[in-house]
Amino acid sequence: MQNRFVGLPKTAAGKTIKTYLFKANRSTKVREVLWGDFLKVTGESADGWLEIEWAAGRDSVEKSFIPKAHTSETRPLEIIFLDVGQGDGAVLIAPEADQSERVVVLDAGISSNMHAFLDKRFRYLGEPMKLHAAIMTHPDKDHYFGFDTIFAASQKFGFDVVYHNGLAERPVSGQFEKLGGVTTDAATGKKYVADLAETRADIEALFGPGVDLGDFDFPRVMRSALENPNIADIRMLSTAHGVEADDRVWMPGFEPSGQRPYAVEILGPVVEPDAGGAPRLRKLGSYGETKNGHSVLLRLHYGKFKVLFGGDLNDKAEKFLLAHYAGLSRFPRAGTAAHDAMVETTANWFRAEVMKTCHHGSEKVTDAFLDTVLPAAFVISSGDEEGHVHPRPDLLGRLGKRGRGDTPVILSTELQRSTREMEDAKAVESLIRRVLDLSDSTSDKAREKIIDDIWTLGRSNVTVYGAIYLKTDGERLLTAFRIETGSETKKWFTFEYEYVDGELRLVA
Repeated sequence: MQNRFVGLPKTAAGKTIKTYLFKANRSTKVREVLWGDFLKVTGESADGWLEIEWAAGRDSVEKSFIPKAHTSETRPLEIIFLDVGQGDGAVLIAPEADQSERVVVLDAGISSNMHAFLDKRFRYLGEPMKLHAAIMTHPDKDHYFGFDTIFAASQKFGFDVVYHNGLAERPVSGQFEKLGGVTTDAATGKKYVADLAETRADIEALFGPGVDLGDFDFPRVMRSALENPNIADIRMLSTAHGVEADDRVWMPGFEPSGQRPYAVEILGPVVEPDAGGAPRLRKLGSYGETKNGHSVLLRLHYGKFKVLFGGDLNDKAEKFLLAHYAGLSRFPRAGTAAHDAMVETTANWFRAEVMKTCHHGSEKVTDAFLDTVLPAAFVISSGDEEGHVHPRPDLLGRLGKRGRGDTPVILSTELQRSTREMEDAKAVESLIRRVLDLSDSTSDKAREKIIDDIWTLGRSNVTVYGAIYLKTDGERLLTAFRIETGSETKKWFTFEYEYVDGELRLVA
């Protein structure tokens, strides 16, 4: 039978109906499901119910039922902002429901969380799991290092292309030395990084066989990509390395087309060619400010909605970008007519309904950039146990003040995560007592039980990960995250948006 997807049903009054899978009695709820979830249909009854096989675990399925009226033949575009701890990691799943489905992994954090998610979500593809693209927005470890296991682990994953921002850190000590140094434009006096890695051949020259990678992380990840036979290409993604159409630059394969209703625009890094036409990137300040400020910056277009992926932009990068897109030689002072005109002009490039907030909620953002983007919802990707105090409390206040509408929504992978408080403390006390009671006469079975309990104590302390889901069909947009109870029937907290008479509205 034809498989379907969970729909977004409404009451006669237009209120969204929560959607559930039921037991055979059709009155007992089994689990709450979310718009766009895949449904494997195994039967259909005359009274309008579908029999479903739901993957309940790695090797188990459960049979359940759903009203057909609560399902759809089509699915929305989906973005999962994964809880990768400190760092960024998102997955874009295009709405095609057949072999033309395309998946883009936009950063992968620093841990194995992204690998575990991809392995579970796309296991149906078989091995190798061939996805469309992996994008390393810039060479900061909390954005790219999660790709190490994805590229290398048994080579079970493959990609049509791996993109990066052209700033390839060499296996050498120093800062700008890692990028081949800095050059000065003789005519303007401005400084640039000009030794960019644009092609797979450039990456092979820097990190291929015969090159001593030492103990450097970025070279190791790039070597893994080179050695994976299921990765077809590696290349730079920027305003000079995309598809030009409609006076904009688009991600290859995601340019505007009558064949699909969505597109992905490239807004950064902004390449400034030298006198000979060779690409180069402006030095924006310190080494960290420069490589962060030239993050791959993307804007998804889908119908009435846009989503901006802000990478690790900082205040210096935002001023550079706003001045560039406004056609100005320098950033104008706040409160001036020129400043207001710049914000109005650059909204044509950056305005979005949802913004993946820059740099994990760092305070180093400009009010001008927030006013330009003016999102109704912010998504912050950050993690525990880091010294950056992300997301910054003062930044959260600014987001609420600068967001669109009376009640801008601020979603954070860290704030949405749920962890245990007391369970481990009790386990420690119990284990201490049992260890103190050990004697030579203690049985092997009792000792093994203590060892098993110690391993249990070492498991993840997270009960609900803070992944944030975004789904849109171009007319409606839904954001969702897991409720901390862990209940399968009270699973999702959602915000829904739609445009009414040209105005964005948060649906009650």
